[in-house]
Amino acid sequence: MARLKTAVLISGRGSNLEALIAACAKRGFPAELALVLANRPAKGLDHAKRAKIPIKIVPHRDFAERADFDAALDNALSAAGIELVCLAGFMRLLGSAFVRRWRDRLVNIHPSLLPAFPGLDTHARALKAGVRFTGCTVHFVREGMDDGPIIVQAAVPVLQGDDEADLAARVLKAEHRAYPLALRLISEGCVTVADERVAIKGAAKPGPFLLNPSD
Repeated sequence: MARLKTAVLISGRGSNLEALIAACAKRGFPAELALVLANRPAKGLDHAKRAKIPIKIVPHRDFAERADFDAALDNALSAAGIELVCLAGFMRLLGSAFVRRWRDRLVNIHPSLLPAFPGLDTHARALKAGVRFTGCTVHFVREGMDDGPIIVQAAVPVLQGDDEADLAARVLKAEHRAYPLALRLISEGCVTVADERVAIKGAAKPGPFLLNPSD
């Protein structure tokens, strides 16, 4: 069975990219990373170079209009035969036409349990709200910010005395499990979208509940 040709778009250090590279290197994993694309000379490109994955930089500052930048991205992805796009710390908003072009083939990871805390400063906002759990969400991308059908979520407890850095570090570890899982499920053909909700065929059932604090 052919592996799903996947691209990862990054802007920064690429820790989720590193997790995806490690997953795709495992025997029998159903996806391959065929391109890593950045909008600037991101540090995370070093992960792709070490793994001998093709890289491309499309500097967003070279384009006066967002639509032209999006078109350049689309051309690069199409030229590489990409079937699925994973956003991993890609710090550029994508236009409606691009999102529609890649509908249900464009995936993002966000460091909260969406729909809670979309946008920036998620950990500070979670701490301020006093939630007992936060986490991360892998979802298909729609035109709204951090919006779209949810594929995988990981719940992370908020601990007494946490600061933003403590919480962010634990959520990031969860991201490194959640994103490869989502990629595997999509690549195996287990994921379908109907009425803007995801159904996952044969998914393992989670435990009945989590408590924080535990009893």
